[in-house]
Parts: sequence; structure tokens; C-alpha cells
Amino acid sequence: MASIRQLNNSKWQAQIRRTGHKPITNTFINKSDAAMWARQVESEIDRGIFLDRTEADSTSMAELFSRYLIEVTPHKLSASREKSRLAILKAHFGYLMVTQVQSKHVAQYRDLRMNTGLTGATVIKELNTLSHVIDTATKDWGLPITANPVKLIRKPKAARGRDRRLSSIEEEQLLTACRQSKAPMLVAIVLFDIETGMRLSELLGLNWVDINFFTRVATLHHTKNGEVRMVPLSTKAIRLLENLPRHISNTRVFWEWKSVDSFEHTWHRAVLKSSIVNFRFHDLRHEATSRLFEGGMNMMEVATITGHKTLQMLKRYTHLKAEDLAKKLG
Repeated sequence: MASIRQLNNSKWQAQIRRTGHKPITNTFINKSDAAMWARQVESEIDRGIFLDRTEADSTSMAELFSRYLIEVTPHKLSASREKSRLAILKAHFGYLMVTQVQSKHVAQYRDLRMNTGLTGATVIKELNTLSHVIDTATKDWGLPITANPVKLIRKPKAARGRDRRLSSIEEEQLLTACRQSKAPMLVAIVLFDIETGMRLSELLGLNWVDINFFTRVATLHHTKNGEVRMVPLSTKAIRLLENLPRHISNTRVFWEWKSVDSFEHTWHRAVLKSSIVNFRFHDLRHEATSRLFEGGMNMMEVATITGHKTLQMLKRYTHLKAEDLAKKLG
């Protein structure tokens, strides 16, 4: 039987003692609330479904975001972008205790962010980050969270995948702007990406020791999905590497940029100068993948080079030119 007593501050404390359980205590403003809580907990203990939520009740979402930022985020390739998402989430959910977060709060956040004009894909990334923080707290940190509220709401619809291809005229415009850039390696990294279809983070993390010039293979140790990938290199890709200047102390191939953010500044200036509209560096990966198909490679061969795991994922990056397909039809 639970004991309920009034404290000096006029609040009511309920305490439950059961064999096999440490004492369970909670404090309420009203005696009736204390009695109701005690009955519920005792019922859960009797049915073998009790979960001690004391730690979760006293832990704020702000604390979860701060711990996640220290322990998890630094190990991700997109750490800087996730740091920004965590700051936004912390500003919105930080005042809540972990056990107070409900699906309605997450749904309100979703609608609020969508109403600011953000794309569905951007909001989905924020929701996925929130979901992973809660899952990490449950699985790795042992917080007794009964359900992840993010998984109980409808996700926004993501926009249709980009189908941006680079025309021959645009390619020349882009390369001309890159040659005029103050960054000597910009032309080389653009051409190398068209040859390999690597992600920007993979390019910037590529080391000379990762390249076997004899077998013409580059080994990527830090990929988006965490798996090591072997990328075959064309003759043109090898030639680009051979002509690159090497840093006396930096072992990275494209050592001119310290991070994705520093590269993005260089890239945006070049695109602006080229007058090309609506073109991102990641679109070069789309272009490279499409050219591999147009060159006659099959689905498995392309997936081996690009690292895509499913046909659906690969289709998002593959946009074959209708005029080239017409030529094959005869």
C-alpha cells in the first residue's frame, strides 16, 4: 500500500515500497493526484509492466540535445548541419521534460516549420534528428521513454527528386568560372566528381594513401552509410589526380578546403560568376550517375561506383536524356 503524506511546503508526496523495486516517490500539489498516481503505479507493478520514469521526468529535452551534440554529432559527416538543426530543435522543445513531449507537440512543430516556407525535405530532416535524439536516449542512455512521439505523426511530403542535368554549354560556363576562381583546385574537383560521382564529403575526406594508381581504385573509408566503398577510376580521373599539387604536410587530395562549409563558399562564388541558374554541387553526382548509365553500365555496376543501396535511391539520381535513348532505338 502506498504511503501519502503532506510536506512542509503543503505539497503531497506519494511513496511506494515493493519487494524487488527501489522506493518510488513522486510529489503533487493535490492529494487526489498523488493517490491516483500511486494506484496507477501499483497496478502497473502488479501487472509486470511498470517502468520507472523518475529519471525521464527530471530530464529536460535541452539536456538531451546538449548531450547528443557532444557525444553523437561530432562523429557524423554532416556534423555542422546537424548542429544547426539541434539548435533549432532545442529552442523549440528545450523547455519540456522528456516525458512531457507528445505527438501533438511534434505535429505543431512540423506545421510551424512548414508554414515558414521550408521544404518538406528540410522539415523531415529536422524531425529525423529529433527522432534519433529520442531513440539514442532510450537505447543508449537508458532513459525510460515508452514511445517515440515523432514516429506517431505524419511526415511532410518531400518534393520530387531533383532532375537537374548539366548541358554542354553550362558545363563550359561552369569550368570557365572555376578556372577564374582563386581556388586552383576547383576545376580539378569538379571534373573529378563528374568522373566518379562521389559525394562532397567523400571528396574532401579522400587521402593519397586511399588511391591505388596501379589498380586505378580509390578506397572511401568515410561514406554516408558508414561502409567502405571501392571506386574505380577512369583514365581521365587518374590524369586529374596526377596533375594535382600535393601539400607538404596535409595528406588529403583536395587539401585546399578544410570542410564542406569552406568549399561551399568557393562553389557558390563560382556558380554565381558562371550565371548558371539553380545548380548545386551535388547535382554533379546526378550528372555523373546519369553519364555512367549512358555509357552502357548496368544497375549493379553503377551502384558499385556510386554506393546507392536500392534501385529507388539510384533512380532519383538517374535522369537519362531522351535524345540519347532515341539514338539507341534506331
